Amino acid sequence: MQASSHNIVSAIKGTGQYVIVNILSGHADILSDDDLKALQKQGSDFPEDFIRKEYVTDPAKERHQYQMAYIDFLEQRDQEEVQVFFVPTYLCNFSCSYCYQAPYLTQPEKLSKNVVDAFFAYLDEHLGQRKHYITLFGGEPLLPGEAYRDSISYFLQKCKARQLDVAVVTNGYHLDEYLDMLSEVSIREVQVTLDGTEAVHDNRRRHKKTGKSFGRIVSAIDQALKADMPVNLRTVLDKENIDSLPGLARYAIDKGWTESPLFKTQLGRNYELHHCHSGHDKLYSRLSMYSDLYDLLDRHPEILKFHRPAYSISRFLKDSGHLPDPLFDACPACKGEWAFDYRGHIYSCTATVGKPGEELGQFYPAVSLDHEKIKTWQQRDVHSIKECLHCNLQLACGGGCGAMAKNARGSVLKPDCRPVQELIGLGIAHYFNQNH
Repeated sequence: MQASSHNIVSAIKGTGQYVIVNILSGHADILSDDDLKALQKQGSDFPEDFIRKEYVTDPAKERHQYQMAYIDFLEQRDQEEVQVFFVPTYLCNFSCSYCYQAPYLTQPEKLSKNVVDAFFAYLDEHLGQRKHYITLFGGEPLLPGEAYRDSISYFLQKCKARQLDVAVVTNGYHLDEYLDMLSEVSIREVQVTLDGTEAVHDNRRRHKKTGKSFGRIVSAIDQALKADMPVNLRTVLDKENIDSLPGLARYAIDKGWTESPLFKTQLGRNYELHHCHSGHDKLYSRLSMYSDLYDLLDRHPEILKFHRPAYSISRFLKDSGHLPDPLFDACPACKGEWAFDYRGHIYSCTATVGKPGEELGQFYPAVSLDHEKIKTWQQRDVHSIKECLHCNLQLACGGGCGAMAKNARGSVLKPDCRPVQELIGLGIAHYFNQNH
């Protein structure tokens, strides 16, 4: 018997206690200093509770348990719904301070019906037996003008004919002009971005002509919710705007958005993906952002009515009362996610779509696939990443993002490590500390 290789022990911020999490066994507990010493000691005299909850276990038994969990994971992943992104244009009417697509924006080019027909023919053949839904992405997919409206209308008619759900990732500026045609299909959600209160947002997400965008986006959110469309409000954080989060939260609360079952939020982190379009000094690491967010929530608990941070697995544990299933793969690219664009190109995911050199093939004018590149993406999980094999965090981290790993370390089969241990310590302190 020995301590499990999947134990994650984190110091709970501000308490002098620790949390132990073992996703493979499905247990989590609060530990004192004495408990931690008992777990770390050598020998066979372990507390019975540690053995029962498999914080201490037989290595051979644990390896078998791990293998069975991996088989279950693969079976579930193969049955999951696929998210298919489609980019009708890389053009955008905004000039955001942190746009990662800026280097590869192209000249105006109309989305042709031939490309749309070829796209859906490809899906019918290659994903016809797998449940999937479509997400319109960009650039900005909802641009003004009849040519853009006609192409999106034709695209949505194809979705409707196949009874496919549709999601839209938009800056929201012209969303109101598309609500009529969007209402004719099953909308999974509309994601829009507000980066803070009005002055802060308009400084970061400027409309190229008017210089402002906040007011029109707010109006579009109101109209979408009134039309019973789910809205996912995203806020991209860095050191420049994090202090405006309480004001944005109060604004959303006052608008009544947070009371709607159709409204949800997410926090994104401004980070260097392919290049850095804003100053490095503004950027957070994942841990530093959530550390500052922890302190901000302490001073402004009203933010929690607007957004409840995940802190790795902590919020899930609080809400469900149990741990999530083991995460053998955090990268959905070429498995649960694909990306396509109006030029007929195929990509692995939203982090690679449009980037020169990341093409995996084409669906128009003829189908052609780079099977070796696709195979590399598809085999990526904690088994194929050498650095993950003996990492105790692997089942919470899942190897991170393949695109980030490739950019930072030169290969899809490298890890994009997440500060799981530290995030769990923050999250347990936040969600389970009665004094917080």
